[in-house]
Amino acid sequence: MTAPVRFPRFFVTSPMPCPYLPGRYERKVFTELKGPNADELNDALGRIGFRRSQTVAYRPSCVECSACISVRVVASEFEPSATQRKNLKRNDDLIVSTCRPWSTPEQYELLQRYLSVRHPGGGMVAMDEMDFADMVEHSPVKSLVVEYREPNPDGTPGRLVGACLTDQQGDGLSMIYSFYDPHHETRSGLGNFIILDHIRQAARIGLDYVYLGYWVEGSARMQYKVRYRPLERLGPSEWQRFSPDDQANAIERAAGAPREARIGNNDMGKDGIAASQQHYRPA
Repeated sequence: MTAPVRFPRFFVTSPMPCPYLPGRYERKVFTELKGPNADELNDALGRIGFRRSQTVAYRPSCVECSACISVRVVASEFEPSATQRKNLKRNDDLIVSTCRPWSTPEQYELLQRYLSVRHPGGGMVAMDEMDFADMVEHSPVKSLVVEYREPNPDGTPGRLVGACLTDQQGDGLSMIYSFYDPHHETRSGLGNFIILDHIRQAARIGLDYVYLGYWVEGSARMQYKVRYRPLERLGPSEWQRFSPDDQANAIERAAGAPREARIGNNDMGKDGIAASQQHYRPA
């Protein structure tokens, strides 16, 4: 006789200032991922809008606000735009390697360069190498680091220009956090290329989706996520595909955002949930 699977216990954080919409406050509901069923729990929670941060799965649980909407790309039906096709062609010489979730000094140095330009005032700027190692290595589920390197003259992997911490779930790839060289001399669109490559990888190995985290209407730095077609969003009871008109309108609104805000990232920070755990109560 097998032991019954224990239902996870959920907690709610105290309200904190919202990082996406000024003047609002956020709460998160979260639970710990641990034990032999951590992968199955992470898969199930991912399908209802949870994200992972180290050993915690969380999702927004805000009072009087539902702006954070989970979105995922349908990898098998993905149709790149003309701009995305140019990006793929421009960066297709990069050597992509799938690595075990083990941090390296080279990754950490790249992250620091990225944060200093893209998120100079963010909470992750203060991360030291141990913090970074915790972010990458403390995963109770099937995780990997995807590295993007320029080829050396002899074709061997050379300089690291991008990386992404990724979870492989039962139905897709969940992009936890990506970073890249923000001041590359000749390349552009590295952040978008990392997403495009994940979509290709998911389709190649027969996974249906690439989970991009939360899309927040009104937050300029989260608008890049609506540029990938077809895109699904999590509604009150099920995932629903954006209609062509809805997505075209959302892309048009995103095009009006300041350029520095449009170059976004995924929504997990080093202190995205860990800091909030200091002030929580059971759900």
